Amino acid sequence: MIKRTALSLPRYVRRKPSKKGWSYHFDLPTWARSRGDCPVKNEALGHDYHHAVERAQTMLLPAFDDWVSGGAVDSDAVQVGTINWLFNEYRDDRRYKKLSAKQKRNHERGFSMVGMYVLKNGRRLGTMHLSAVTTAVVDALYDALLTVTEIDKDGNTVERARRTTVNHTMKSCRRAWNVVFRRHPDRVPHVNPFASMGLETSSHETPTATYEELQDFRTKAKEMGLPSLATAALIGWEWLQRAADIFGTFNVAHYRPKDKPNAVRVLHEKTGEENWIPLFDPETEAPLYPELMAELDAIKRQRIGGLMIRRDWGDKGPWPTWPQPDVIDLTHLSRKVKEVIRAAGLRDELTFTSFRHGGFTEAGDAELTDREIMAQGRHKSPKVLPKYVKRTMRQVAEGARKRRNSRSPKPSSE
Repeated sequence: MIKRTALSLPRYVRRKPSKKGWSYHFDLPTWARSRGDCPVKNEALGHDYHHAVERAQTMLLPAFDDWVSGGAVDSDAVQVGTINWLFNEYRDDRRYKKLSAKQKRNHERGFSMVGMYVLKNGRRLGTMHLSAVTTAVVDALYDALLTVTEIDKDGNTVERARRTTVNHTMKSCRRAWNVVFRRHPDRVPHVNPFASMGLETSSHETPTATYEELQDFRTKAKEMGLPSLATAALIGWEWLQRAADIFGTFNVAHYRPKDKPNAVRVLHEKTGEENWIPLFDPETEAPLYPELMAELDAIKRQRIGGLMIRRDWGDKGPWPTWPQPDVIDLTHLSRKVKEVIRAAGLRDELTFTSFRHGGFTEAGDAELTDREIMAQGRHKSPKVLPKYVKRTMRQVAEGARKRRNSRSPKPSSE
């Protein structure tokens, strides 16, 4: 297993596991690649960390930032008081540096959209002085960014709203403005034009997969040579575990350890709780999760330790990467899951999280009590269940039995 590293990386530099250890790559954001006129291209930076960082910081990023700013100013000497300067100052602040890799990517996508926006006079918005960025300018920018024109697979021109993305962009700019104002109150106007915009949410909820969609996904994943994803989806469905824990925490030692051979330890890092789930019905001794147990038993026979769910090719490395020791990145996983979903002909809005949500929905349809659902999902909301209710393994077993019974075909009435 490749050791995790705590070394930080410049923007757009990614580390990927390889047979020789970590390899480093400069990967442009999608919006930059799609434009076609960016002089900087994706580039493999080799296996040497220091060489990769030096190449990115001294050559690639300056050239890229110069292109983003329209060449109006050198990226190492961005004009003080402009939008681009505001973004750079925010990047240099401790509050930005402590963000997760995913949060930084979201901010950078927004900064790029705003900084590269071309005004009517041909200048890019990033070169505009902050004193000229009024609420009217920002409102007009929001309307302009909200709709994007694309070409579909049939060659037709279609317009698509991207409200969630643009909302995040406005929030990123608002945050940058507030932070830099505290750093430079004499250079940043007091009134934040990105504040109090009355942003409307897209009311997007994580789509819930059905049991049939789970089965179709698992079948297609196995056909594509990705049985680990099939097993992981079933774990999310049965044990209501989050993707970060399934791929980044679930260890071979957690499944049927010597001191508890009939149980599995399921961790929930988000809530800080663990859940020992029984694998056999305490009354009939029948397996509660026969399909899942068969797959995990097979994995454990071939692996003595480490992460349970690993990639299905090469050296069987972890599915996630860790840009920072405590920051998990599931980007590659999400892309592979989407490939399987599309190959299986399922709804395109489904994600890996949809299978966990489907498990919760099945629990409700099976008429589990609040105690049984809380015992399985390990949620701690007092609005759902009083804090004093004790969650036992018997509740979990009863819940699993009810859920399996709900899948059984009901006898037809004659």
